Amino acid sequence: MSRPRIVLDTNVLISAAIQPRGLPAQVLELIASRAVELCISEELLDEYREVFGRAKFAGLDLHLVTRLLTLVADEATLVTPANRLTESPDESDNRFYECAAAAEADYIVTGNIKHSKKPYKTTKIVTARQFLALLAPDK
Repeated sequence: MSRPRIVLDTNVLISAAIQPRGLPAQVLELIASRAVELCISEELLDEYREVFGRAKFAGLDLHLVTRLLTLVADEATLVTPANRLTESPDESDNRFYECAAAAEADYIVTGNIKHSKKPYKTTKIVTARQFLALLAPDK
């Protein structure tokens, strides 16, 4: 069976940095152990870096943030979206849909499922909790 292909919403990375033992951090552990395949685009990588650089996140552990960004950069499969999409009323969220489409991702993992997170073709939108439950249904 092939590894599930996922795209991470920025809020999952932020949550992993805020709560290193939380569910979003567990999703990052799956990426580190190569149990899942993270897919990113240059635009998403830029967004991750930009958001972590915001003043409100200045108090986060710099070493942890650096490790998370390094993990993403080193482990992720870089894709180049071919088309602009308008699936979300929040224009910046469309970058996640575009990356997922280019990667033929199975899931977009987000911490904010309420904001225009509708499925796109075969890509499902799930929370970290839902994603972890999908991978370990016996627990």
